[in-house]
Amino acid sequence: MRILVVEHDRETAASIRQSFHDAGYITEHADNGRDGLFMAASERFDVIILERVLPGSFDGLKLLKTLRAQKNPVPVLILSAMAAVADRIEGLEAGSDDYLPKPFDMTELLARVEALGRRDRREPQVTTLVVDDLELDLLTRQVRRAGQKIELQPREFLLLQYLMRHAGQVVTRTMLLEDVWNYHFYPQTNVIDMHVSCLRQKVDKPFARPLIHTVRGAGYMIHAEQRSAAARPQGRLRPPVTA
Repeated sequence: MRILVVEHDRETAASIRQSFHDAGYITEHADNGRDGLFMAASERFDVIILERVLPGSFDGLKLLKTLRAQKNPVPVLILSAMAAVADRIEGLEAGSDDYLPKPFDMTELLARVEALGRRDRREPQVTTLVVDDLELDLLTRQVRRAGQKIELQPREFLLLQYLMRHAGQVVTRTMLLEDVWNYHFYPQTNVIDMHVSCLRQKVDKPFARPLIHTVRGAGYMIHAEQRSAAARPQGRLRPPVTA
């Protein structure tokens, strides 16, 4: 699940992101309403955690009303110290799906966001990421290539998941540090290169064609070399099979 946190207080935002990262989710952060709206409108998120009080004239309710006017049905949970009954009613009437007053318990926030993610109204929930003959099941957390099961460590799974969600796109080291490792500084280590190398040993080396490629001076990209016109499309998302 991919979550956008729109929160002006950096300490609160960092705490939320760390907790959701520990639970296996990917988070992005915006500290003002205009950036939050741009990210929400231009990228796909499963849930938005939204603070009402944001710097400048573009507050949380304005962001929410703009999203709904654009027919964007992404589930939104308002997280705010404005906790009076009238405030909560105003937020719900503006289009939020849930409202949690501050101060809050992190386990309750996690449970509420997970509940919103389960009832996402937009489209069938994606359960499998596919790049060529590589498949990653988000529910069972199993990875297979050409039908062969691949055992990954938790961090390797998150790294592969992130690459596959951005299939065909360059993923920079900064993106990986922030979204997979939840670092907001550049550590003087080669932790990313080490994990990518281990991932390649499992995902690429036993097979004929490499999928994980280094983009010199930029980062990494996962994609299949073109084999023929009938080759599989990149980065397909497979919804669950329904009866």
